[in-house]
Amino acid sequence: MYSLLGRAVIKTRWVILAGVLAVFAIGATWGLGVFDEFTDGGYVSQESRSVVDAEAIEDEFGSIGAEVVVLYSSDTLTVDDPAFADAVQSAVADINGIDEVESAASYYETGQEGWVAEDRHATFVPVTLAGASDEERAGVFSGIEQELRDAGDTGDLEVRLGGGAAIFADLNEQVQHDLEIAEMISMPILLLIMILVFGALVAASLPLLIGGMSILGGFAITRVITEFTDVSVFAANVITIIGLGMSIDYSLFVLRRFREELAQGRDKRTAVLNTVATAGRTVMVSGLIIVLSMGGLLLVDVPFLHGIAYGVMSAVGVAMLAALVALPAVLYLLGGNVDKGRLPWRRNAAPKTDTGFWHGLAAGVMRRPVLVLLPVLAFMALLASPMLDMQFGGVDERDMPEDAESRVVTETIAADFPGGDEETFQVMAVGDAAAAAEVQSELEALDFVDGVRPAAEPTADATLFEVLYDLDPFSADARGLIEDARAIEVDGAELYVTGGASDRVDMLDAIGEGLPYMLGYIVIVTMVVLFLAFGSVLLPIKAVLMNAVSLGAALGIVVWIFQEGHLSDLLGFTPSGYIDPSNLLLMIALLFALATDYEVFLLSRVREEWDRGADNRTAVLRGMQSTGSIITAAAAILIVVVGAFAFSGITFMKMIGLGMAVAILLDATVVRMLLVPATMRLLGRANWWVPGPLGRLYAKYGIKESDEAPAAEERTPVKV
Repeated sequence: MYSLLGRAVIKTRWVILAGVLAVFAIGATWGLGVFDEFTDGGYVSQESRSVVDAEAIEDEFGSIGAEVVVLYSSDTLTVDDPAFADAVQSAVADINGIDEVESAASYYETGQEGWVAEDRHATFVPVTLAGASDEERAGVFSGIEQELRDAGDTGDLEVRLGGGAAIFADLNEQVQHDLEIAEMISMPILLLIMILVFGALVAASLPLLIGGMSILGGFAITRVITEFTDVSVFAANVITIIGLGMSIDYSLFVLRRFREELAQGRDKRTAVLNTVATAGRTVMVSGLIIVLSMGGLLLVDVPFLHGIAYGVMSAVGVAMLAALVALPAVLYLLGGNVDKGRLPWRRNAAPKTDTGFWHGLAAGVMRRPVLVLLPVLAFMALLASPMLDMQFGGVDERDMPEDAESRVVTETIAADFPGGDEETFQVMAVGDAAAAAEVQSELEALDFVDGVRPAAEPTADATLFEVLYDLDPFSADARGLIEDARAIEVDGAELYVTGGASDRVDMLDAIGEGLPYMLGYIVIVTMVVLFLAFGSVLLPIKAVLMNAVSLGAALGIVVWIFQEGHLSDLLGFTPSGYIDPSNLLLMIALLFALATDYEVFLLSRVREEWDRGADNRTAVLRGMQSTGSIITAAAAILIVVVGAFAFSGITFMKMIGLGMAVAILLDATVVRMLLVPATMRLLGRANWWVPGPLGRLYAKYGIKESDEAPAAEERTPVKV
């Protein structure tokens, strides 16, 4: 297959280059329009009880919450001063005159003292927007935001916007700002690493070009996907992280192999064919594992994860195709010119496989494998130990930058307004007045409930209550309160519960139900692809176990930092005491796939040596020496890419960026340098053992370099 692919690339190289230019053009124009198609939320399924109940309540009572809160304040005036009152009332009149606004009211019309700050220097105006969904109302807000700010003659009053629609707008703006910052931080460092790795400007620039193609292509495909399903705004960050990181990693391996082939005296045609057959195979195996692993997120009924999974699959798919097709076509055209702009102190020599730092390190580990294995596993277990106290919560205003206007408004209302810090949820009782009264009594009797009050005028068929409680909305007690409210049974009444922790109850239920399927799927997919790649039974099992070790250690560090709050001042975030489970699942899927990536890079070279007749120890030593520097460079590049998002203003993006950087560092150092050679030494020839039936399966369907499958060979473990 790979020789056919290589010949096809050479034959159609100009067509491929035209396609590359088309991807850049489409991605840079139409593809970037995906930012207007991204949505907020998606943490619970549309079929979940909290969403279904919310829709039922909205059908009966209309919108019960304000999408926008306009906060008016003054250092000198109070709400009782005529100038303050006139300014707010004129603003409300103008806001109600906006076509996209359904309603707006102030303290002056309603007499609601809860809408006035305790020092009486501020008041807020709830604004309900037109629109059938949160996404539609968010779009409405973006179109009228300036009108809301300019409404009325507010004079010296400070006007600030908060509420769900404003939070989404701030998030969207922050995402784009973070992308710009990440690019500013990472691109110069990446170029420097490329120059140091390749020692030539032309070679160093190619991975960055492939990276840009992958990002733009990923955005274009994701925009198509938004026509069929919602995709979270945070997909943009993840597409950038994974698209850039993986495309550069893949390009590194392809470029490295091509230059090795040239250094060994082969012409450019043979060099391209051999590169596609070896490094191209490695890229395909890695890309398949990542794309298929991300499909595991689709087994968890959390739409937020689905959209991001599609985005990652798109970006990695483009990165894989670019490295398999576009880059070899460019390399064929460049030939020896790939080394143009060579640094004067660098020379291109065929790599040594029997001496060198990585060879020596692996040899030292393999001389005393048990003495290396046990302390390293103990160290990784220590890093993973904070996971034992992991607490699941959610995303709120604390995930925003401290100076984000929507966060400031939310925290100001909570701190300065009477009852502003009260948590509430809504219960609709469908039935007669007597049944509704009994429902109210049952609600008031629940633990942690501070009060129950009408939330709207009753209709002929239903009564809507607002339940007040004094609990951390992310706590287990808050979730238990929702479950207790849902469990109330009153003759003649049907209950609908929404708001508060109801969405988190449903999200955790969905995650708890889908997580075993997701993990099982990822493990099975990884093991199947690795078996087809290497024809071994034990190596895929070992790879999964090594992945679990590095993943556990990384997640333990994430809990220690972001849940427990260590280093929060240094990293610039507000700890909530919880980890959002949806982002945790995203990290698990990404990190498991990326950890397998380096396993594939290393084992591909080890398998080459084994197939050439080297014994297990020699194959591992040569594989480590051949790939050690390039895996280190690839890891450094990916750490720079994902680590740049540790500077994000959004806490959970900071968590993903830092968590992934730590995981990659551990995997490329502790796991690949120490654990892998130690375990492969202990397993000996058993690394490559395969029973007859599976051997024949591998011979027929294995992902091998050669187009002709070798005869199946049953190898049995022997003592070494």
